[in-house]
Amino acid sequence: MKIALPSRMNQIDEHFGHCEHFTVFTIDGQKITAEEKIASPAGCGCKSNIAQTLAEQGVKLMLAGNMGRGAVNVLNGHGIDVLRGCSGNVKAVAESWLAGKLNDSGISCSQHEHECHND
Repeated sequence: MKIALPSRMNQIDEHFGHCEHFTVFTIDGQKITAEEKIASPAGCGCKSNIAQTLAEQGVKLMLAGNMGRGAVNVLNGHGIDVLRGCSGNVKAVAESWLAGKLNDSGISCSQHEHECHND
């Protein structure tokens, strides 16, 4: 299984759509067996092809800080579950998820100051 985390300087980026890159961990059982970085597309994440790209790489779960409902829907539509409310070092967050210590915050971004969300 693979999980992805929107990242900036090895920390969860609070804004999924504008992260530096996605850190992707391969999970085998209860252990991280590999780590790779996938470049973030230019522009807004929910309007890009990043969900398709991550799904093609085998990602099944996104551990994120915050994201809008549109991004959650796009990821879900590509078979990627989303857990929001994460923060901190990406590897520590992934290890907390493996230990069963994370729950979805249920909170979606509702307001943005950039134009890609003006639908």
